[in-house]
Amino acid sequence: MTDRTTKTRARTRGFRAGDGPQLVAAWCRAAPADPVTPDRFRSTVLLDANFDPEGLRIAVDGDRVVGAAYAVRRLTPMSGTDLEPEQGWIPFFFVDPAARGRGLGRELLTDALDWLHGHGRTRVDFSSYTPNYVLPGLDGAAYPEAAGLLESLGFRTLYEAAAMDRCLVGYRLPDDVARRFDELTARGHRFATPADDDLVELLALAGQRFSPDWARAIRDCLAAGTPLDRIVVARDPAGRLAGWAMHGAYGSTDERFGPFGVLAELRGAGLGKVLLHLVLERMRARGAHSVWFLWTGERSPAGRLYRTAGFTTTRVFRVMRRETAR
Repeated sequence: MTDRTTKTRARTRGFRAGDGPQLVAAWCRAAPADPVTPDRFRSTVLLDANFDPEGLRIAVDGDRVVGAAYAVRRLTPMSGTDLEPEQGWIPFFFVDPAARGRGLGRELLTDALDWLHGHGRTRVDFSSYTPNYVLPGLDGAAYPEAAGLLESLGFRTLYEAAAMDRCLVGYRLPDDVARRFDELTARGHRFATPADDDLVELLALAGQRFSPDWARAIRDCLAAGTPLDRIVVARDPAGRLAGWAMHGAYGSTDERFGPFGVLAELRGAGLGKVLLHLVLERMRARGAHSVWFLWTGERSPAGRLYRTAGFTTTRVFRVMRRETAR
């Protein structure tokens, strides 16, 4: 371990071959509440189509990696042809605990911001980058020093995202949901596992009415072999796809819920509530002991729906933004 009082000056540079194992180890020491594995680092960062090794700023003390800050901008569009030329992201940064107290965090973040600004990025978000975000934003309770550092560099909170969990031990479909299911099906609504041919409509609904990243997540997980029965779709009496809910879409994590959406014009009829519980019922039937997700507005209609279904907030993340002139 490096003595915190050492006078050795760490230097910063772009990512190089050979940095990965040390970076992962330093990350786990710096953020034990949010550790990463080599394969997750590989898939989330190194294999990202937007990865630029110069954007992953590395702090090196001698031959040791002691910190990093990751800056990324779009080289390939999320959808269509939009490269979001003013937008950049910092999905993560950290400093090894043994190297703190020397201003390395500020130096790394400044280096990352300068790199983005040099590529014309005047708006930088921490850390809601898609498709490969690490966390939705900053957990200020877990990382108060990081919160203060970001604020000192001009980042301001845009909104908060709540992560929620629910225990599924003993879960059963609530009676009121079963009644609502019967009422909706009697009116002509249909709930089912999608067939292959339904996926074209599902991807269009997710990508055009909700988020291109949701469509990507559904496409990628199914292409990787996620079974179709992880999805429940709802159709209205006219046969239109009205919404869907699912689990197992992200990183083959079967207990992770989402994405989940119902057309805005059809909300209020109980479709979302039924879809949510039908997926929870399937998860429990497969032996899941819990269900969780990372991102919703705690006071949003979706947040209220989750709470009525027994979910509780486990973490709150601040999505933060810094804007500068060209």
